[in-house]
Amino acid sequence: MAERLSRIVTRSGDAGLTGLADGSRVPKDAARINALGDIDECGSAIGLLTCELEGEARFNMLAAELVRVQHDLFDLGGELSLPGHPVITEAQVARLEQWIARDNATLPPLRNFVLAGGTRAAAVAHLARTVARRAERAIVHLGHAEAVSEPVRQYVNRLSDWLFIVARRLNRECGRADVLWQQRGPDGG
Repeated sequence: MAERLSRIVTRSGDAGLTGLADGSRVPKDAARINALGDIDECGSAIGLLTCELEGEARFNMLAAELVRVQHDLFDLGGELSLPGHPVITEAQVARLEQWIARDNATLPPLRNFVLAGGTRAAAVAHLARTVARRAERAIVHLGHAEAVSEPVRQYVNRLSDWLFIVARRLNRECGRADVLWQQRGPDGG
């Protein structure tokens, strides 16, 4: 693998195909590759969020949890890249559910929709959430044609829920209110 990772320019994808972990070649716009790309982007957005938390000791545990999610997403991508070899487990889904329950218990109930904003970190968490939702849609789309494990679908669904709560938590812990949607009349006023 070291040789494989050290050669970045391989030209093997120039014809519009890319390789899966089992050695098979598929079109770069295949549903499986789209799902993989969205998962990769989600991990990158979460990486950006962890950078927003750097130097904030009060967010050390959250940053560590986000890095753990990045590892899970890499594993999830591995499962998508090697069909039929499950990697994501119900225990990983349950961990996210525990974090959701823990973090949501500290927040006031919502009475309106929330817009991305407040603090920069909260806005980045919302960005990561929307990428996770897109990844979920891509995984569901893939599942219409090929087998996708239930824990994979569940994990990405729970992740987007947790990231929504993380955004609210970041605003609250930084002394900012959530940005609430306000219905406008037909004239915009």
